[in-house]
Amino acid sequence: MKSLTLRSAAGMVASLAVSAALVPTSTAGAAARPGGMDRATAQSFGRIAGVVLTDRTAAIVDGKAQGHTTPPPTKKVRLSSAMARSEKSVVASLHQRKKKLKALGEAYSAGDTRVAVDRTGVDGKKATVRVTETTQLTYQKIRGDEPGTTGFQAHHELSFAAAGNGAWELTGIKALDEMPQINAPAPTVPEVKAAAGAGDMPNAPEASVWPFPKRLPKDTKTGLDYKAMADYAEKYWKNYNPAYRSYPLGTGGDCTNFVSQALKAGGWKHAPGKAGDYTKWWYGSDTQSDSWTGVNEWSWFAQNSHRVKPLKYAYQMEVGDVLQADFDRDGSKDHTMLVTYRDALGTPYLTYHSFDTYRRSMLSLSVMLPFTKWYAYRT
Repeated sequence: MKSLTLRSAAGMVASLAVSAALVPTSTAGAAARPGGMDRATAQSFGRIAGVVLTDRTAAIVDGKAQGHTTPPPTKKVRLSSAMARSEKSVVASLHQRKKKLKALGEAYSAGDTRVAVDRTGVDGKKATVRVTETTQLTYQKIRGDEPGTTGFQAHHELSFAAAGNGAWELTGIKALDEMPQINAPAPTVPEVKAAAGAGDMPNAPEASVWPFPKRLPKDTKTGLDYKAMADYAEKYWKNYNPAYRSYPLGTGGDCTNFVSQALKAGGWKHAPGKAGDYTKWWYGSDTQSDSWTGVNEWSWFAQNSHRVKPLKYAYQMEVGDVLQADFDRDGSKDHTMLVTYRDALGTPYLTYHSFDTYRRSMLSLSVMLPFTKWYAYRT
């Protein structure tokens, strides 16, 4: 199983109050337990994160972005001068991304960004805070049948430094998710690694993003319920189904587990056998097959069993089809997603776990991740 960088939410989640008290470094140090900080200081840091992340969201929408839009009322917590310059550059690049997306036919008329503090730590005059960002974007009706909204959760680690006079400065924000969201800074070009061989396993061909192909309708006589697959994914994209185990940070990732659940909801049947046999696919009370949760193992099972057919073009995908990504282009797939909506023009919209996301367009994915290899499967 290929490990993914996943959800970092851990410990108690503190909702951020707009009137959060700002606590100087001396008070924070006195009140905090070893490795932690008091609630008021955590709220102060989280509020600064909310302001920065809301500014990023505002840069990609044509309308208004709701959220933490005003800085704290004192100067006890602020951006460092270097951080302010960096964010100015990020916002400028996001304005350019908005223009590019709109030229290609996608825009957002409104946005809402909220931030919750997950984990905090203090080490002398340095502090770190991990937060979960929850953002919803409203699709602008350019063609008329775009989905209503898209949404996602993203995870960030913020670094702070004591700046004297009891103040803290935000010195950095690091994304904890491997897959950047649409309001994130542009990802760096991945280092191309040596291709990972699949041995005698079935190897799906890479799906092209362009050109825009002629529609390839699904077979309606498969006995599968593709709407049920989509409905399941859209119900549990953010609030995980407690009937299934989930796999957070460091345990391999939940993306394929989630897609397997949706496929089962739409009619895929278990193929019992040994857990390590990639020709088997099943979920049990205390374990499951590798192909249920593994990105590559799922692909091997799905092709070997003839439950899927690789597609030549990503834009041929319909509701209930599956998309996989190889971020670093090494031949080993990293992420699995499900198509839960398709507009009349033919744009597929993906819903997935690990980087919990609802109805993200293939256009958005291809613009944000131009170096990624995509693999599309007809189910």
